[in-house]
Amino acid sequence: MFKIKTYNTISIKGLSRFGRDKYEVASDIGAPDAYILRSHKLHGEALPASVKAVARAGAGTNNVPVADYTKQGVVVFNSPGANANAVKELVLTGMLLGSRGILPGMAYVNGLTHMTDAEEMSKLLEKEKSNFAGFELQGKTLGIVGLGAIGSMIADAALALGMNVVGFDPALSVEAAWRLPNQVAKMENLQSLLARADYVTLHVPAIEATKHMINADTLKVMKKGAVLLNFAREAIVDAHAVVASLDAGHLGKYICDFPEPILLNRSDVYAMPHIGASTEEAEENCAIMAADQLMDYLENGNIKNSVNFPAVAMDRAANTGARITFSNENVSGVLGHVLSVLADNKVNVIDMVNKSRGEVAYNIIDVQQAPSADVVDAIKKVEHVIAVRII
Repeated sequence: MFKIKTYNTISIKGLSRFGRDKYEVASDIGAPDAYILRSHKLHGEALPASVKAVARAGAGTNNVPVADYTKQGVVVFNSPGANANAVKELVLTGMLLGSRGILPGMAYVNGLTHMTDAEEMSKLLEKEKSNFAGFELQGKTLGIVGLGAIGSMIADAALALGMNVVGFDPALSVEAAWRLPNQVAKMENLQSLLARADYVTLHVPAIEATKHMINADTLKVMKKGAVLLNFAREAIVDAHAVVASLDAGHLGKYICDFPEPILLNRSDVYAMPHIGASTEEAEENCAIMAADQLMDYLENGNIKNSVNFPAVAMDRAANTGARITFSNENVSGVLGHVLSVLADNKVNVIDMVNKSRGEVAYNIIDVQQAPSADVVDAIKKVEHVIAVRII
């Protein structure tokens, strides 16, 4: 029986994936095998030795101490793409709000409470409507920074609206490249994209390399009057630099999902309360993906959509007696040493796979008979081995 500890409110459609015959799921549970969570911050919390994996029902994992967990052999999963449509729709909403005088126009209308004559109101609005004129998206250029699941969906939608689309992603995967529409012009660097775009939308993770990637210097490269949209992460934009650019009349508008005190009560900033993925459908999709990935890992040792371990999967042969999985520091000789331990103890290997990512490696070995406790202990004692499981 596997034990799953939940944090936050996880969609019942996700939690129902855990069959009661194999899983015990609760928010308060002893010796959990795994966590599933949304926004709960794990930094500074003691991690039970029983925890083998953490699944984030969402894309970002900045609420999880990933580097520390990696050293302990704990696999951290996220749910990329599960909330992509929700974010895409909000980005399109932001672009429309940023191109037309929708919000100020509505605020003006709602301020006419002193008027009682509909005909007089109609005449006044006809006179004042030019103050809320805007621009059409058709024919404008959208720059997308980050061309993953969300970025590619936004590109599709923008092209359908008649926009020109340019993109930049230094870490573009083969899978993402296949997903990307052919009409998207790929830029060599961020500066080239910023210089061409009327609208710039950001869809990159919050890592050290992307911290304040939009700053005083990069804002100067943007076209005068351009609209900047950030529905990715707060840390990738320097809010003080944005305000300075807005005050100087260079940046046209800043539309984001991450309010900060410095951004409030400005007519050129539309700040939303972090609702990018807050739809019923997105929360369900993220929970289902997170649960499925946890189950495949706990039951089979397979890894998909991990932010700290390589993607690894292997079907079990019919005559498999047991599956050994182990993680290790990514140095030479570890797998060979483990295979020697198995050979010395006459444990026959049927199939195996080995993958690495950065400083960590992960291995799946199917064997004909389950190894004894002594063999497992011997594997754990191999230098540079981090964690071992028998499934």
